[in-house]
Amino acid sequence: MRFMLLVKATGHSEAGIERGDDYDSAWMSYREAISGAGVLLADERLLPSASGVKISYPASGGPPEVTAGPFARETEPVARCVLIDVRTVDEAIAWALRMPNPSGCGARVIEVREAAEDEFALRVLRSQVFTTDLADGIERFRKK
Repeated sequence: MRFMLLVKATGHSEAGIERGDDYDSAWMSYREAISGAGVLLADERLLPSASGVKISYPASGGPPEVTAGPFARETEPVARCVLIDVRTVDEAIAWALRMPNPSGCGARVIEVREAAEDEFALRVLRSQVFTTDLADGIERFRKK
């Protein structure tokens, strides 16, 4: 199961304030642990929302509206996203809880969201596995 760990922005991260060497060192240790466990798929720190663009589609239809950042804190911009592949939601939560917490940078929120699996891709993968297993079985039968 894939999960996205979304670290919400704080006033400090939106202002582009660096967290310091202690936090960077703690993050590198965390990254080594999660990589070493073989569950890390991606880890990206995002620039402040001032460097972003938001595309909004009106409910009534019509053309989309493109708005340059920064975005209001109420919209909860994301400061970092980590994609992991684990067996359970509890394991995903455990990895989120191990993330270093930058003290003195305001309240911090980490949202844990399961990624939707692409059913078509899973069917293709299962079909490929079945085909490979079948071919292996036929080959073993021929060798007997």
